[in-house]
Amino acid sequence: MGSAGPTALPALRTNPKFIFFTDFDGTITQQDSNDFMTDNLGFGPVLRKKGNEDVLYGRRDFRDAFRDMLDSVATPFNMCIDILRKNITLDPGFKAFFEWARENNVPIVVLSGGMEPIIRALLAHLLGQEAADSLQIVSNNVAPRNGKSINDVGGWQIVYHDDSGFGHDKSLEIRQYSRLPAEERPVLFYAGDGVSDLSAAKETDLLFAKAGRDLITYCEKENVPFTTFNDFSDIHAVVKDIVTGKLSVKEAATGRK
Repeated sequence: MGSAGPTALPALRTNPKFIFFTDFDGTITQQDSNDFMTDNLGFGPVLRKKGNEDVLYGRRDFRDAFRDMLDSVATPFNMCIDILRKNITLDPGFKAFFEWARENNVPIVVLSGGMEPIIRALLAHLLGQEAADSLQIVSNNVAPRNGKSINDVGGWQIVYHDDSGFGHDKSLEIRQYSRLPAEERPVLFYAGDGVSDLSAAKETDLLFAKAGRDLITYCEKENVPFTTFNDFSDIHAVVKDIVTGKLSVKEAATGRK
């Protein structure tokens, strides 16, 4: 059985030696768009944080807790996007990293537990349409509820990417690359911050976990090697040193800082 070709694995199209997978909400952006909607338009931060804690400690699947969050938001979808455009900001180091990665053939693949229409709208707003269109995004989607438009009150719902307990099991996308023959396999990075990233945490060569967030708690509990970052300027410096041979992946996995 031959290995998958570039058509099946878009990030291999330019024959890269490195691929950077990343979460979107709270990683590329400074705020989590789904948390923002839940806290300000839905059932609020107390129930949201309880749901996240239940996922982190294995009491609930992320899929169910996340659906409860989003189902509490009745605001029409187009209004949600308008509100998010006004309130969600880009990580201060991401644009420079994005441009460096494009110049140095390091594909960026966005793996998100959120919804693609929101991600694309925010990226177009924060990075520009051309940059947004250039990024591969693997995520969930959105659909109308029966008899309604997504732009009606209570009219939209999340449509999960797969049947896993995560709704979107990010490990499935990464494993298509990690299981390539050694001579074809690039070095794989992943950056994330929260409970939607648990499925990806063990799958790449180097994990960047955002300082002060739930993903670090999980990594320390499960003995997953990682390094922390505050923003993408930290990631940029480490990835650049690995790409140029100044630092090894093992040396970079320094844990909590």
